[in-house]
Amino acid sequence: MLALLALTTGACASSSTHRAATPLSASSRPTPAKASRTPSTNRPATASKGPATAPTTTATPCLSLSSWSNARLAAETVIVPVDETDLGAADSAVTAGAGGVSLFGAQAPADLAAQTTALRSLVPGGLGLLVMTDEEGGGVQRMANLVGSLPWASDMSASLTPAQITQEVAAVARNMSQYGVNVDLAPVVDVDGQDEAPGPSNPDGWRAFSGTTSVVTSDGMAYLQGLEQGGVIPVLKHFPGLGGSSGNTDDGPADTLPWSTLELSALPPFEAGIAAGAPAIMVSNAIVPGLSQLPASLSPEVIDQELIGNLHFGGLILTDSLSAGAISAAGYTTSAAAVQALEAGADMVMFSPMADPSADLAQFQAIVTAINSAVSEGFLTRARLQSAATEVLRTLKVDVCP
Repeated sequence: MLALLALTTGACASSSTHRAATPLSASSRPTPAKASRTPSTNRPATASKGPATAPTTTATPCLSLSSWSNARLAAETVIVPVDETDLGAADSAVTAGAGGVSLFGAQAPADLAAQTTALRSLVPGGLGLLVMTDEEGGGVQRMANLVGSLPWASDMSASLTPAQITQEVAAVARNMSQYGVNVDLAPVVDVDGQDEAPGPSNPDGWRAFSGTTSVVTSDGMAYLQGLEQGGVIPVLKHFPGLGGSSGNTDDGPADTLPWSTLELSALPPFEAGIAAGAPAIMVSNAIVPGLSQLPASLSPEVIDQELIGNLHFGGLILTDSLSAGAISAAGYTTSAAAVQALEAGADMVMFSPMADPSADLAQFQAIVTAINSAVSEGFLTRARLQSAATEVLRTLKVDVCP
């Protein structure tokens, strides 16, 4: 188990879908430096009027990461999978500083709020925790029994106006927030019009709103707005677009459509989200022909060059699951992939749950160890690692010192 290290401060259910809700398995140009994500600035409080004495000001202290160990910084960048019926299985990882947990399952327990509260009480320094899940709609819902069900995205697009999508999603998001879930790994803004269930040959299908870019953009932004109205952080996925990909990266290697095609058909929904202030984006594990030979989640060209440099995204960047078949097919272990993803510009890494919670804890520890070693050996700079941890904390509304 990782040792807990000291921290230092510088001070409505919607209509059900007509399709079977089959649960699914978890799923560059001139480049500004990533450090250009400017920290927020503390403003001193205004002194109250009183006797003619020297004015005083009080500033809210910011959190300094300068004294954090590399291992502590690394832990902040890792998302640990956990069964929603037993969040206590993630206690050790959260105590060690894991920045997030991802809930898996299909039937959330009635005491979920108490479990998320208990888990947050273990966070070092009370800095907060990103509690996330896949609540997309249709067959990809983890807690519909508690928060209300949404249709598949394709059904939403066919039967609801954007305003209605926002309303339906906001109702579900408000319920999610009440149970302590503050991040939804949605919406899917891939452009895919195939009328089929997602599976090994197609990761999207009904998960996508449409095969028309403008419709995906409109409905995807409506979904994003609904989550934000309900107090839940949305995550646009799967950058730079999985529509028309050659296969499902959960099972093995897959290519997206050529980069020149994606620029025209797949990027607009992400561009609209960035313009609207989307707080987080997930990067896919597919290879992008014409841009990179690495899975997108591990590629500096995809993340640092395009997403950050060209599209000027300054929010939280997450990987898709690094225990996916596409990652191992590229020659990476989950731990090595985590290091490469951070080096490429990602801020948080995730992996899929294993049969035994103890194996998930061991994987978390292995990732932290690998990142720590990478910094010690000079493959990954401490500045890049600290930048990633900073972005996680900013997403949690923690004021990190510049």
